[in-house]
Amino acid sequence: MLNRAEKRFNLATRDYAQLAAFRHALRGFLRFSEAAAAQEGLTSQHYQAMLTLRGWPDGQPLSINDLAQQLLIKHNSAVGLVDRLADEGLIVREPSTLDRRKVELRLSSRGRQVLARLAAAHRDELRRIGPIMKRFFSELAHDQGNNGSTPPGPPP
Repeated sequence: MLNRAEKRFNLATRDYAQLAAFRHALRGFLRFSEAAAAQEGLTSQHYQAMLTLRGWPDGQPLSINDLAQQLLIKHNSAVGLVDRLADEGLIVREPSTLDRRKVELRLSSRGRQVLARLAAAHRDELRRIGPIMKRFFSELAHDQGNNGSTPPGPPP
């Protein structure tokens, strides 16, 4: 039986089940990512930082502030993260050519090798779960305007 709030927001059991299934799939991917990073001796935040560095547009310098913004963390947290990655020989700090008060970040050769292994594993995992996610979003789009009376199947 739907309560007043569920009626107001047009929510049914199917909607809750879809959201729960999506969060489950998302958490599964995040758990995979954490385990893959740990196998390389890194945290998932290390991997995310390295991924940000490698994915940054070529020719555009990446500062610690840029990294903090991309990772949605505070500047001082990004400084500590950069310190740890530099200590591990995964990234290199270089004086900024535009502002001597800043440093520019780039991956080291070792960092690129580690990142390539991790990125390949993540790409493979995304290819594995891609059809599950595609089905989820397809059902979500199809159900727009549906009263949500049919429960979705859980992701495999």
